[in-house]
Amino acid sequence: MSELAHVEHTSFQPVVRDAEYYLLRGQAEEFLYDEAELLDTRRFHEWLDTLEEDLVYFMPMMFNVKFGEHAEEEKTRYEKDMSWFNEDKWTLGKRAEQILTGVHWSEEPLSRLNRLVSNVQVTGKRVNELGQEEFEVCSRFITYQNRCEHEEFYFSGRRYDVLRKVGTKLKLARREIHLGQSVLLAKNLTMFF
Repeated sequence: MSELAHVEHTSFQPVVRDAEYYLLRGQAEEFLYDEAELLDTRRFHEWLDTLEEDLVYFMPMMFNVKFGEHAEEEKTRYEKDMSWFNEDKWTLGKRAEQILTGVHWSEEPLSRLNRLVSNVQVTGKRVNELGQEEFEVCSRFITYQNRCEHEEFYFSGRRYDVLRKVGTKLKLARREIHLGQSVLLAKNLTMFF
């Protein structure tokens, strides 16, 4: 279970895999596929519109630990330890603006990215304090990055999201990203996960 999900998990109810579940999972999948397309085509302003104002965007650092210590020691903790990302919508917007200036040293020339999203599951649902429906969604991803001529990097991991229903649309309210590596092999982390 993700750190953010653990903090808020008590109010999420398990979902039953009935016809309603598969409709909801289809909506979550489409949200994630649309998001991947927006990011791969560098339509950052449109992507930012899919994020809630109170967004939490967190990627802990991962460690190699002894067997039996994974739950406590494998990853850094939200708001307590250092992390790769601990951001909000404003900081993500500033990062996008910086990339789009054309003078971002680690994104000149711009990276070519392709994201694959799979194993989408809706794992919980609730109504928040404002009366909005929220859904816990877990997915897997592989992101391919190519820069210049010969730089290639792969990022693989899991994402633990909270999607919020706003009107008829879903928006991202929380994201926790777990990379499947303890040592970052890429030269930078300028992309969005």
